[in-house]
Amino acid sequence: MIGLSRSRHSLELAALQDDDQLHAEPEERVLRWNMILVWFMRAVSVMWLVKGLLAWALILGIGYETAFEGRSTGFQAAMIYFAVMDLVAAVGLWLTTTWGGVLWMLAVMSHLILAVFFPRFVSNGALLIAFFILLMMAYLTASWLAAIEE
Repeated sequence: MIGLSRSRHSLELAALQDDDQLHAEPEERVLRWNMILVWFMRAVSVMWLVKGLLAWALILGIGYETAFEGRSTGFQAAMIYFAVMDLVAAVGLWLTTTWGGVLWMLAVMSHLILAVFFPRFVSNGALLIAFFILLMMAYLTASWLAAIEE
């Protein structure tokens, strides 16, 4: 008899706790670094998708007056590299995979190195270089904060 009353008491207690949880105030939504990282990667993915498509437009001669074949071999190699690398990195970033972030960092570093050592192959404006460095710093910071948050 005592065992029956204990089980009935524990059922009533469990029902009260469930009822309290149903009527409790919703918890305050906390902005987590993991979610910030996901949205950052998706935004950068869209930018890199456009960058990759613009490289393909240059290769295919859409919207450019100078033919791609008439340009130097180094320029052609750089544009083909970025046309492929930027799109693959954009897909990886959109999927929020580790390899997407690594390929994106490789693409950004490649662009920065070419901008410094071979400025005639890629865009090398000071604002563009500062923007790329700022994006890399933001990605590394958000990744680090998301990792220590867990």
